[in-house]
Amino acid sequence: MVRVLFALFIFFSVTLAQAEEVVLGMSQNEVAITATFDGSNILVFGAIKRDSPIPNTPLHVIISIAGPSKPVVVRRKEQRFGIWVNKDTVEVDAAPSFYAIATTGSFQEVLSETEDLRHKVSINRAIRSVGAPMDVSNAQSFSDALIRIRREQGLYQSLEGTVALDQQTLFLTTIKMPANLTEGEYRTRIFLTREGKVLNQFETSIDVRKVGLERFL
Repeated sequence: MVRVLFALFIFFSVTLAQAEEVVLGMSQNEVAITATFDGSNILVFGAIKRDSPIPNTPLHVIISIAGPSKPVVVRRKEQRFGIWVNKDTVEVDAAPSFYAIATTGSFQEVLSETEDLRHKVSINRAIRSVGAPMDVSNAQSFSDALIRIRREQGLYQSLEGTVALDQQTLFLTTIKMPANLTEGEYRTRIFLTREGKVLNQFETSIDVRKVGLERFL
């Protein structure tokens, strides 16, 4: 009897977890880089499939697009005798070449800190920096500097409140991908959340490649 109840509990838990699922579409899953390429707008849209009535608590949608991750060397400069010189150097283990995150509301509202730590959704969590030299103080400032620079270049984007959600069923957003993209596979994730907790996750990818003469060169 105990085994039967335990099995029923597992089945019921899985059913609840899959009660709301993402059905996704995109305007394109490939981006071709040519000599005249000046960026691209990616339209991400979809619907939520349900097996039960819509709960009373608000549903939120998070959409992230991440370019290929590579190690990055970040240097801190200081002025000595009127000349800027490198003082400290930290290698960030892995940082996405491009990262955009769009949400239906403020990030703190749509995802809890625990869930962000688990799924690594925010820009800070998407960057992996395991350690720094012992003689370097405030190593986190190097990651912060990398984020600031790439924000200024349009490579890191926080698009809070830009995902439109109609009747807690249909969602839509547009993400601008700049001209200075790195070739590779761009991981695209969509999360459904309620009260800061992830209910369902869908993942696909966008292929970014040079074509024509640019590919040959």
